[in-house]
Amino acid sequence: MLYVYKNMGIGIDRMGKQQFIFLSVLLMLIALFTSRALLTTSFILFLLLTCFHKDFVVQLIRFAKKPLLIGMSFLFFIPFVTWFWAEDKQMWAQFIRIKIPLFLFPLAFAGDWQLSEKQWKRVAYFFLMLLLAGCAWSLWHYALDAEAINKNYLKAKLLMTPLDNDHVRYSLLVCIGLICSVMLFRKSMLKSEKIILALFGAFFLVYLHVLSARTGLLAAYIFAFAGLLYLLLFSQKRKRNIFLIAGILLLMPVAAWYFFPTFQNRIRYVTYDFSFVKNEKYLPGTSDGNRMVSYKAGWKILKENPFGVGADVGAKTNQWYDQNFPQMNANDRILPSSEFLMYAAFAGWISLALFILAMILPLVEKIKTEKFFWILLNVVMVFSFLFDIGLEAQFGVFIYSFVVLWWWKWLNMPGINST
Repeated sequence: MLYVYKNMGIGIDRMGKQQFIFLSVLLMLIALFTSRALLTTSFILFLLLTCFHKDFVVQLIRFAKKPLLIGMSFLFFIPFVTWFWAEDKQMWAQFIRIKIPLFLFPLAFAGDWQLSEKQWKRVAYFFLMLLLAGCAWSLWHYALDAEAINKNYLKAKLLMTPLDNDHVRYSLLVCIGLICSVMLFRKSMLKSEKIILALFGAFFLVYLHVLSARTGLLAAYIFAFAGLLYLLLFSQKRKRNIFLIAGILLLMPVAAWYFFPTFQNRIRYVTYDFSFVKNEKYLPGTSDGNRMVSYKAGWKILKENPFGVGADVGAKTNQWYDQNFPQMNANDRILPSSEFLMYAAFAGWISLALFILAMILPLVEKIKTEKFFWILLNVVMVFSFLFDIGLEAQFGVFIYSFVVLWWWKWLNMPGINST
């Protein structure tokens, strides 16, 4: 029997609706790599398909009963309520506009819709193919003028990437692709498919070393060594093979130093930059130095404003720079470069506690299958928020909310067995 839904005045049966949702998910992934405007449009289409129906009240109740969804929505509502004490209402509106998917995505995924296992697998492969194309595009630009780009790495200028050249978020996305490849490899029963997935994973790992954006590269090593520890503790296979893999991973940075000039020059720049950080000296244009100074600004704001400063965090940070680093260039004056400090600045200690809770809830969420990969996905996300403010950018908000909820739906499909 077909159950008929009335969406936007059009009768769509359950299977038809499922297909449209599947296509809207693919469209959002395409948009992520191609167009901000299309990303917004495809997001709205996804919301129309998942939220506009006669049982929306039931969906709201389902949303309210899921701690994971409520926790993610905190990340929107915390800055939202700061309207009452924020002086800069325009900046408040800008924060809210960027963060609204942190509420609307959980609401959409609370619906009783579900894609098939085959469709979710196609979403995963489509995601990997887009990543592969994006990495190839990036490497093509590198090949056009490798010598000049290698020299630029000594000035903290990295090679071009998709996502409007957002190196941090794209490297995180490639790391997620690596995790996804390994998870699919583990689930696959076909030798040919395993070979393809192994090539995917190896390529992404090599690319992360060539790009040498620290967020994605360090996250990949966190995943790799967590995987080795898991195999060592729980695998029944020959331990010698596990130690062989461990040796390869330990030698990878050494090999990258000799084979990838970008990696070598990136390490040299980081070492040079760190010497100024260690001596607490300000050097215009440095990345780590500016980041460390921004941490001090964020911590000072929290201590002086235990209930936060709302959307005025930018003004308060700049005020701190004026008082403590008046010589600092305007381009170097960044917001506190950690989401933990940003949320603490929004609404104080309570906000920081709620943010930490929102980060913990996915780790304790009940998942039917592939629990290890689910946990590592979220650990990688939390790691990125320690040293980056991804939730203050459109791409960062989309990557976090969509990927986590996509995996939550996928790994909790009815009828699958726990592993």
